Amino acid sequence: MVTSDFFAAFAIGLLGAGHCLGMCGGIAAAITMGMPGQRQGQRFSFLILYNAGRLASYAIAGALIGGAVAGMASLSGISSALLYLRLGAALMMILLALYIGQWWQGVTKIEILGQSLWRHISPFAKSLLPLKSPFAAFPFGVIWGWLPCGLVYSTLSWAAVAGNAASGAMVMLAFGLGTLPAMLLVGVMAERLKHWLSNQLFKKTSALMLLSYGLHTGYVAIAQFS
Repeated sequence: MVTSDFFAAFAIGLLGAGHCLGMCGGIAAAITMGMPGQRQGQRFSFLILYNAGRLASYAIAGALIGGAVAGMASLSGISSALLYLRLGAALMMILLALYIGQWWQGVTKIEILGQSLWRHISPFAKSLLPLKSPFAAFPFGVIWGWLPCGLVYSTLSWAAVAGNAASGAMVMLAFGLGTLPAMLLVGVMAERLKHWLSNQLFKKTSALMLLSYGLHTGYVAIAQFS
């Protein structure tokens, strides 16, 4: 796996934290704030295990798609297949940059791809509520990790071209680690964090960084065709 892909995936999670708060912040806040009988440290253990479960799902998804694509490319013997996929991943990075910079919101439309699966697995998450112990938060997070999310699906395009299952898992784990600061601080510094993430200079600067990396990756992929 290219090391820069690991950092790119981490950056997607970190810079896309505003979207993460919108998608998962409510349930994370409910985990910590909805337990008045628990001490602060006990509440935080729920949040830690919930996020550990969420990251586990990301890693599993990355391993599955990374291994599957690498296997198909190997069996087909088409060496250019991964280059086409990497070009597609670069395009997804560009779309993410446009989303984070608030120039175009089209990337959220791909969330519809996972809605059918989510309808089947979401009842399992609801059956675990209310969470009776921190250990129940882990399987809850595992299920919640499959929530349809444009950022997750976009990062999966990078896991697909990682080269093997282990590298695909690492790409998605890096993405998950990038989301952790926002998800762990929610309910503790939620309002301050939202204010920082909504800063237009921060958004535009972050978007331009991702856009530059996406364009560079696409250029490298196209150059390798010649």
